[in-house]
Amino acid sequence: MADIKAFKALRPVKDMIEKSAALPYDVYDRAEAVEEVKKNPDSFLAIDRAETAFGPEVDTYADVVYAKAAALMQERIDEGVYKTDEKACYYIYEQTMEGRVQTGIVACASIDDYENGIIKKHENTRADKEEDRVRHVDALSAQTGPIFLAYRENSEIRRIIEKVKADKNALLYDFVSTGDIRNRCFIIADDEDIKTIKEAFEGIDHIYIADGHHRCASAVRVGKMRRAAKPGYNGTEEFNHFLAVLFPDEELKIMDYNRVVKDLNGMTADGFMEAIGRGFVISAASASEVHPGAKGEIGMYLDHKWYLLTMKNEIKSTDPVDGLDVAVLQNEVLDKLLGIKDPKTDKRIDFVGGIRGLKELERRVDALGDGVAFAMYPTQIGELFAVADAGRLMPPKSTWFEPKLLSGIFIHQFER
Repeated sequence: MADIKAFKALRPVKDMIEKSAALPYDVYDRAEAVEEVKKNPDSFLAIDRAETAFGPEVDTYADVVYAKAAALMQERIDEGVYKTDEKACYYIYEQTMEGRVQTGIVACASIDDYENGIIKKHENTRADKEEDRVRHVDALSAQTGPIFLAYRENSEIRRIIEKVKADKNALLYDFVSTGDIRNRCFIIADDEDIKTIKEAFEGIDHIYIADGHHRCASAVRVGKMRRAAKPGYNGTEEFNHFLAVLFPDEELKIMDYNRVVKDLNGMTADGFMEAIGRGFVISAASASEVHPGAKGEIGMYLDHKWYLLTMKNEIKSTDPVDGLDVAVLQNEVLDKLLGIKDPKTDKRIDFVGGIRGLKELERRVDALGDGVAFAMYPTQIGELFAVADAGRLMPPKSTWFEPKLLSGIFIHQFER
């Protein structure tokens, strides 16, 4: 039984939405964030990455940076750029990318559901990576970047979404963002619709984190901090919930997350081909690039040529984790042949999101002179659910979701 509740969103006035909405804070390094804010000072990135207000001599994680973030957000509220809805509502967030539409419910999820496993994860988190967002959320008393959650398709939720999207008076925003992504947002304010959505989620056993594991863990940590600081809390406080957008599984598309290895671990290209042939059938490419067309297939770029690798039965597995294509590659090639035991820390491997295309793999390998790239068949949403349901974790960098959820559209504030 999932506790997914309506909330009073703090959000930008209509004529500021295009300037305010921003890609997530973690898609930029510091220099890129500085340039982005310089081009658009109204971008929410100025709040998400408040170190952009200071010179390089100020540490990204200095206390003054988080204080500046809180001050900037308060300034925008005082100036009327952001306003809070008077009534707790659900919202709809629709994104269209290259003709594909995904539509989510913007709401608040329960930190207790995260703690007790109703909200399931498929990645581990690291406390050091969480710390920055813990301090940011705590300083603002708000979550500004929504967690990307997924649920199994529900007909009642779908019915309400379709009804509200057909109501022109429910439309809040309609704009195009970076990457030619169309974003439309609607408000669900009718009491019966709100009741229907709440009850529909209560009938769902499990919700899954698709993207944003560290942001989610950070939000939960802050909620627990607020509980500890408020003896006698009763569970109705806003800090018991965190900002999320929930999408039905059938609308989600996971992109490939590819690998580039900087050397062949002392082997020649011929020697590596011979070794890899023990577990894979190797076919010369019939095209200039190899996009794997099915599970069990991997594209390989080596010595300026593309090959298709097809897994032999003896290295396949029905285990929800070991059977993932990324796990087979890790176990049979990256570990056994190339000596990469821990891909999270090994400097010899880079991960390249599929959004960048296979030419990026070629460019990187050609620049190395002695490397190899692997183009993966995308992990499927059903595989993600199966791993999470088994209480297991995926290998690092198994999934890449596009389009990214924008920050600064819906903000969830809570009590100090």
